[in-house]
Amino acid sequence: MSAPFSADLAQIGKSVVIKGELSGSEDLYVDGQVEGSIALKGNSLTVGPHGQIKASVEAKGVIVQGKLEGNVLATDRVDLRKTAIVTGDISTQRIAIEEGAYLKGKVDIQGRAEKAAGK
Repeated sequence: MSAPFSADLAQIGKSVVIKGELSGSEDLYVDGQVEGSIALKGNSLTVGPHGQIKASVEAKGVIVQGKLEGNVLATDRVDLRKTAIVTGDISTQRIAIEEGAYLKGKVDIQGRAEKAAGK
């Protein structure tokens, strides 16, 4: 499983460790370690199979193949692949969980009306 190809895609490799606030306006592929917070409001985050994230995540879409500890707020979709290990609460409009994925936390499915009301 390699990184998705896109014109606007930033990548964090296996040997990279980031501690602090991470924000941007392009899609992000993380195969390294990130601690802190990740804010990609209009874009998507992909956690690669070697990725280890300990952060609160806010993005349009989130795909997890590795390990993610922290709460996830996705305005569109969360996709947990079979190798995903997620510990934390997920708030999104749509979610897909493959067989074999691990999730410990609650899932809050928000409708479009709730999003418009700011809840």
